[in-house]
Amino acid sequence: MNQELILVLDIGTSSVRSALYDVEGNVLSETFVKHERTLSATDDGGAEIDADEAFEQVAKAIDDVLRKSKANKIEIAYVAASSFWHSLVGIDAKGKPTTKVFGWADTRSREHVAELRKKLNETDVHNRTGARFHSSFWPAKLLWMRKDFPKIFAKTEKWLSFSDFVSLKLCGDAITSVSMASATGIFDIRTCGWDKDLLRIVKIKTENLPRIADHDSETFRLNEEFTARWPRLKNARWFPAIGDGAANNIGAGCVQRSKAALMIGTSGAMRVAYKGDPPDKIPVGLWCYRINRKRVIIGGALSDGGGLYRWLKDNLRLLKDDNKTEAEIAKRKPDAHGLIFLPFLAGERSTGYHEAATGAILGLRSSTDTIDIVQAALESVAYRFAEIFDQLNNVCRVRDIIASGGALRESPVWTQTIADVLGRNLSLPDTHEASSRGAVLLALETIGRIENIEKIPTPKGKEFHFFKKRLAIYKKARIRHDQRYNKLIDGTSARPK
Repeated sequence: MNQELILVLDIGTSSVRSALYDVEGNVLSETFVKHERTLSATDDGGAEIDADEAFEQVAKAIDDVLRKSKANKIEIAYVAASSFWHSLVGIDAKGKPTTKVFGWADTRSREHVAELRKKLNETDVHNRTGARFHSSFWPAKLLWMRKDFPKIFAKTEKWLSFSDFVSLKLCGDAITSVSMASATGIFDIRTCGWDKDLLRIVKIKTENLPRIADHDSETFRLNEEFTARWPRLKNARWFPAIGDGAANNIGAGCVQRSKAALMIGTSGAMRVAYKGDPPDKIPVGLWCYRINRKRVIIGGALSDGGGLYRWLKDNLRLLKDDNKTEAEIAKRKPDAHGLIFLPFLAGERSTGYHEAATGAILGLRSSTDTIDIVQAALESVAYRFAEIFDQLNNVCRVRDIIASGGALRESPVWTQTIADVLGRNLSLPDTHEASSRGAVLLALETIGRIENIEKIPTPKGKEFHFFKKRLAIYKKARIRHDQRYNKLIDGTSARPK
């Protein structure tokens, strides 16, 4: 029994990763593969990828793992997966895609958010579904498709997350986990079923949506086509994918109310996961989804994270050596530039959910240089995290913050800034594949190989200790930032009444 292996898929918007793990949760590093990709951006706010092309990228990752592990004769007994949340793709009666796969950053449905607010009480819906009205989620996207593309809407038999489309291709059943369903914005996180009021508004039925797995341990097996392609996986049991954010928390050892995971990749997020029910009242600026039927995950997401830093480096033509840029920022005192940077180049999600938000730089002088601008931008992202953190502490008393993500590993100065703004010490473990690890650990708990994921130790990492003097400076800077935010972005206008 201890000789079985688990194949894991980590399906993201910027890459598809795969590897083999043993039943103790250790990766066989020689089997790791990564294929980078990007979603296409359109001039009108789209972020999309062809569904069949995206599926083949997943299939190729599996091809490559099996090729790299050809000499390993140990049975692959299970397949676990994490996948990006909030995607939407339509299929016809024959299972063929009727649309592209729309990602969370696709804002073309933003005009329909107001329609949802007019027809429904957003506070009530938010408390049932854990999701605010926003273009990231399915309700606005479905209204957009029904109005602007009625013929496509009419011939669409089912609406799926991309991971549901993968399961349809592999086994013939569009099956989804409560984890993936809970981030659609059309799922009742308290009853673990599709939300009837929202189905009525978008004019679809439950049969037009993926089948929700009957229990967390439900698995599927490959159909004949893919059994022939991957005979080594003939007997493997496949778990429906869980959300990448949920998997990341598990992999980072953050599955207790006292621990928050703070991640910055292309975007950013701060999340607390725990065993239990959703809060009686979900804070207005946060979302709340499910890991499985026993656990929830609550937090906030920022559209601008590492992508913002890269944009600044590219467009301000900073020093080619990132270490020199970091060193220049580290020399500066906190908030000494006098700038206010609003980090909404990709729009705003948490905590104001303002669809029309755009970025801004205020306070420019002739003495301002590029490092001033970059420092102000990094500090501003930290201020947005502080807003999320304040609301999280109304639900959970967070003691430990575990950081992750390539952007933070590449920028110690940014990690230190966040610690100083939050007034909390941060730990940055050297866990590069937290989402993959998290999907594996949850699968191991489900099949009874580990007692529970809460007992998995949090990986140790580099410690970033906050400085009280900097915290005092940043508290005053946050007030200025919030004042300008309220004047220019008017974050309160998007809040439920």
